[in-house]
Amino acid sequence: MDKQIELLLEKFSELKSLDTRFDIFGASSHKYILNETLSEKEILAFESKYSINLPDEYRNFLKYIGNGGAGPYYGLQTLSHSLYADLDYKRDGEFVDPSLPFPFTEAWNMKFDGAPEDEDAYEKFSEEYFSERWETGILRICNYGCGVSLNLVVNGSEKGNIWVDDRGNDGGIYPDPYFEQAGKASFGKWYKMWLDSSLNELRNE
Repeated sequence: MDKQIELLLEKFSELKSLDTRFDIFGASSHKYILNETLSEKEILAFESKYSINLPDEYRNFLKYIGNGGAGPYYGLQTLSHSLYADLDYKRDGEFVDPSLPFPFTEAWNMKFDGAPEDEDAYEKFSEEYFSERWETGILRICNYGCGVSLNLVVNGSEKGNIWVDDRGNDGGIYPDPYFEQAGKASFGKWYKMWLDSSLNELRNE
């Protein structure tokens, strides 16, 4: 077990012991429960099925901490559920494709510049804006709610980083995690930021 995993487990244990009333946003949903870990065999089977190699930090999390459960916002999805295209409404047959490269390296958004009454133009804009081609190469690992998902890039030049998909609120797709609006964060850094910010919030009450 590497030092990062040990540090995350230590901080998680402290947070769980302090937040007995589930004051941290989303804690009343996940209740600081972690799902059982995955075996190397199970992870390899997933990687083979979807033609990807999971980022090391996330891979180690699945093996040594848990297959989803307690985490930022409403918690982490299980590995299999991270394939759903919409975490608010998980529909069979509607999945992201992690086997194709993630298309972005910088924040992206589109704005409708047509007339409000032009329904045909807006429909065409919506088809492009919500196209499945903007959500390849990711796993939707965390649900913020209100149509916002936190996604781990597993394919392409941004592999290992967390990106936000806020198209449901016209916010586009961007790399800044909510805990640190400047810069990008790997999975391990992102999870640690949640732990640190939550602990600071409780200590400053």
